[in-house]
Amino acid sequence: MLAKIISAATSGIDAYTVEVEADVQQMIPSFATVGLPDAAVKESKERVQSAIKNSDFLFPAKKITINLAPADIKKEGSGFDLPIAVGILAATGQILRDKFDDFVMVGELALDGQVRPVHGILPMAIHTSQN
Repeated sequence: MLAKIISAATSGIDAYTVEVEADVQQMIPSFATVGLPDAAVKESKERVQSAIKNSDFLFPAKKITINLAPADIKKEGSGFDLPIAVGILAATGQILRDKFDDFVMVGELALDGQVRPVHGILPMAIHTSQN
């Protein structure tokens, strides 16, 4: 199953929209993030997995592919944790997919599932309101 969540990021002082696509397939379990992620984004796998489990949801033992589009811009920071987790939960049917079309999600996840603030949220909010 596939789920798409809208997020945002910054490049310098400018913000841009990022589409987080979560694809979950019945294959050998793996987790891959594509779309020019930096180390913090790649590390989101561990935070997301723990946050999902500690929030009383099931983390799927399946092949998970996360695409951060546009793929030609480097994605930095931990702000994609929340949209990745929501995308996985939506793609596995644990939450309804159509409830998130009007939201932009940005946030780092603690291992217990709490959402932590991220840097650059003001330019992201301004960009989101204008687009």
